[in-house]
Amino acid sequence: MTAISVVMGVYNAAATLAATLDSILGQTENDFECIVVDDGSTDATPVTLANYAGRDPRIRVIRQANAGLTRALIAGCAAARGVYIARHDAGDLSDPRRFALQKRALDGDATVVFVSSATQYAGPELEPLWITRPTGAALQPAHVLDLTIPGALTDGPTHHGSVMFRRDAYERAGGYRAAFYYGQDFDLWLRLAEAGKFQGIDNVLYTARITPDSISGSARSRQEELGRLSRAALDARQRGESEADILARAAAITGLSGRPIASRGNGLYFIGEALRRNGDHRARRYLRQSIAAWPWSMRAWIRYFQSLVL
Repeated sequence: MTAISVVMGVYNAAATLAATLDSILGQTENDFECIVVDDGSTDATPVTLANYAGRDPRIRVIRQANAGLTRALIAGCAAARGVYIARHDAGDLSDPRRFALQKRALDGDATVVFVSSATQYAGPELEPLWITRPTGAALQPAHVLDLTIPGALTDGPTHHGSVMFRRDAYERAGGYRAAFYYGQDFDLWLRLAEAGKFQGIDNVLYTARITPDSISGSARSRQEELGRLSRAALDARQRGESEADILARAAAITGLSGRPIASRGNGLYFIGEALRRNGDHRARRYLRQSIAAWPWSMRAWIRYFQSLVL
């Protein structure tokens, strides 16, 4: 049996896909398969996938009509044959030690059902932005579910793509749920936390690439609402009640909101400001682009002029 199934959903990621696949194939832990679900890409993504799959039999490609990340992950996890499932996002990178260290944590304690690591968040060209680490509550295996706090988790994954979990626990928990189109990860973490322990690894083993579109905020209100519904579903389960009405409400939250131009300007500003705070002169380019996309944003102008002294 394969030790690890890497599951990744991809949509029009040709520009960064090769780097992602190279980081996966460069792992020190070799016992894995990589299942890539092409979610109806219209760019060169299928060509890149075919080339890599032709060179390395560990890569398995599934193609589906465009249906969104959640349904891509459902398909990928259904096809998984590994004892563990490691998530990965297109455009992101894994440290060569990631699979080995996360597998060792899961091998070492049968009560641990999911693990994560510290994540380096980076800009479109992998400019370092910030590092997110586990809270520290679960640097040793721990139950992280706490119903007395709003988020219900005392510790948890630092990024969706940084997680590895037991496939049997995933299946018992019900897997990713299509109703949570934008918030599929948090909904799953709550159910995995009900099933067993979590462990956070303090090493930076994952790099998450941030683009102006990925943090545009266009779906943020829907993500927040789905987070509240995930918590409501948890409370219903804890009371032994049906989740049916909550899932129906979650399924009704679809589509995007917000002004595309302003949202992209916000995304460019967000990256530029993170770089400016780091004293990185590359902030200027993103802030200039933010002004071009959204010229009436006073904060972008102010931060741009402040960046000139870097």
